[in-house]
Amino acid sequence: MWEQIRSNRIRSMVVLSFMGMLLVATGMALAAMFGARNGGFLVGGAAGFGVWFIMWLVTLSRGDDIMLRMAGARKIEKKDHPRLWNVVEEMTIASGLPVMPRVFIVDDPSPNAFATGRKPERAAVSVTTGLLRMMNRDELQGVVAHEIGHIKNRDVALITTAGVMVGAIVLLAEIGIRALWFGGGMRRSRSSSSREGGGQAQAILMIVAILLLILAPIFAQLIYFALSRRREYLADASGALFTRYPEGLARALEKLAGNRVPLADQSRVTAPMYIVRPLRPGEVMKATSAFATHPPLEKRIRILRAMGGGADYRSYEEAYRKVAGGSVIGARTLSAAEGVGIREAAAEGPAGEHARHREASDALLSASGYARIECGSCGAVLKIPPSVASRVDRCPRCRARL
Repeated sequence: MWEQIRSNRIRSMVVLSFMGMLLVATGMALAAMFGARNGGFLVGGAAGFGVWFIMWLVTLSRGDDIMLRMAGARKIEKKDHPRLWNVVEEMTIASGLPVMPRVFIVDDPSPNAFATGRKPERAAVSVTTGLLRMMNRDELQGVVAHEIGHIKNRDVALITTAGVMVGAIVLLAEIGIRALWFGGGMRRSRSSSSREGGGQAQAILMIVAILLLILAPIFAQLIYFALSRRREYLADASGALFTRYPEGLARALEKLAGNRVPLADQSRVTAPMYIVRPLRPGEVMKATSAFATHPPLEKRIRILRAMGGGADYRSYEEAYRKVAGGSVIGARTLSAAEGVGIREAAAEGPAGEHARHREASDALLSASGYARIECGSCGAVLKIPPSVASRVDRCPRCRARL
C-alpha cells in the first residue's frame, strides 16, 4: 500500500497545519472574550500556538496511550487470552510488521475493535469483550487483520494525530463558551468598551469571537470525520490478504452490522478508530452520511464476497470495481501484487461459543489484576480479587491448603 502510506504522511501534515490554525484562531477568540486590546489578540494567538505545539509533542510521545485510556483499554499478555494473542501474532507475521503490536481488551459488551499508535513500533490492537464472545477464530482473525492493515498503512498515525488535536480545540472552545455562559468575558468586554469607546466595534468583535468559539470545534470535527473513508476499504483489502480468507472478515462485519448494543465509549474523538462506527444508545446501524467516519457496512461486505477465488489486492480491486465502481488501490501497489489463493475455513469445536465467553471473562479478570489459582486437590479454578488474594490460603470447595 505504498500510495496509501505516502498519502497518509501528507494528510498528517495537512491536518496538523489546519488544526494549528484553528487553535491559534481559538486562542485569539478567547482573548476577545476577555476584552483583550493593544496586542492581547497576539498573546491569545501565541497561547493557541503554544497549545498546538504541546499537543503535537504529546501526540508524538503519548498519543496512543491517550486514545487507549479514553477507550478504557487494558493491556493483556499471552497467558490472559492465548487465542487473541496467537491471532495478533499470526497477523503480524503475515503483514510483515517489524514488531508485534501490544494487545488490549476493553470491558464492553458491544462488539468492536480498533488500532492506535504513531508508528508500527508503538502500535496497539484493542478489542472489546463483546467481540471476543461473538467471533469465531476466522472472524476474529479477519477483524485483527483489518486493524493491522491500518497499522501497516499508517492510518492510525493520522487518526491519532487528528484525534488529539480535535480534543485540544474542543477543550479550548469549551473554556470560552463557559466563560461566556457565566458572563465573565462579556462583563469585561462591556466595561472595556464603555471606558475606551468604540462599543459598536467591540460588539462586532465579540460576535465574531463567539461564532468562532462555536464553529472551531465543528470545523475540527468535520476535518477529522472527512478524512478519507478509503482507508477502511484498503484495510479490508489488507485483512483479506493477510488472512487469505475474505469470508472471515465479511462474516465478522455481518455480525457487527446486526449488533444492537451501544458502545460505552461515545467520544467523537475516538469514533473513527473503530472497525465500525460505535453504536449510540437507541439507534441502529443506518446509511452513511457525507461526513461519516466509515463507509456502509453492506458495501464492504459485498466487495469482500465478490473477490472470487483470490485474496490478493488485484482480486479486491476487481471486486471493488464491480460493486462500487472506480478504483481504490493504487497502480504501483497493483503492479507489485502477487496472486494469493483463498484458504479453507478453520474448524471450531462444538464448545466454541461457550469457550469464547469463558476466555473473554478470564482475560478481563486477569487484566484487572485477579489471581487465577487452581486447587491441586479438587481441580477448582479460583479467580481472586487483588484486594483479598493475600488472605486466601484454602480452597473454598474442598478446604485444601493452596
